[in-house]
Amino acid sequence: MSATTSSESAAPVPAERRGGRRSLGVMLLLTALGAVLVLTAVGRTWAEGTLPAKMAVSVTGSAVSGLPTGLTLAVMAAAAAVFAVRGTGRIVVGALAALAGAGVAVTSALGASDTSALDAEAARKLALVSAQAELPSHTAWPWVAVAGGVLLALAGLITVRSGRDWPAMGARYEAPAGQAPGAGKRPKPAGTPAELWQALDRGEDPTG
Repeated sequence: MSATTSSESAAPVPAERRGGRRSLGVMLLLTALGAVLVLTAVGRTWAEGTLPAKMAVSVTGSAVSGLPTGLTLAVMAAAAAVFAVRGTGRIVVGALAALAGAGVAVTSALGASDTSALDAEAARKLALVSAQAELPSHTAWPWVAVAGGVLLALAGLITVRSGRDWPAMGARYEAPAGQAPGAGKRPKPAGTPAELWQALDRGEDPTG
């Protein structure tokens, strides 16, 4: 009897659960990496030029557009929200995250050739409404933000595809559907610390 109990407690984790945890880890990694790329890039110089008095003028990504930052924060919030929702809710959250990531990539790509923010900064420095920067040029930082947006979009797509298999907050401590808590066969009380952790992993009450 004890041999049977020991073999059951040492049963390997199902392949679906391992695959779900792996895809969840990939989603979180892509979200973190994409967010770092975007938030770093928007703080760097995206465009620069000169003024008639040979003064240098430049603008950062956040001055060019505030959308990449806002959309990135939305994707980060969506990554946290997947633990609080299930089923269709996760599909919706993943779709919104994918759209927001795509929005980051598109707006960053548009900012790679935009000079309106640079001209606005030139006009502010010269106190002339019609002033424009001369010899405008762009850096590679907008494309770093584009890469980050692509990673964020991929994280959202992974949520849409595999989100149903991910664990939910407190899910392993809930009773199965259609069964009242405590119904069915009462598990054997856990003895050793190893048996305690195994009981918790199965969703059982080790103090029963």
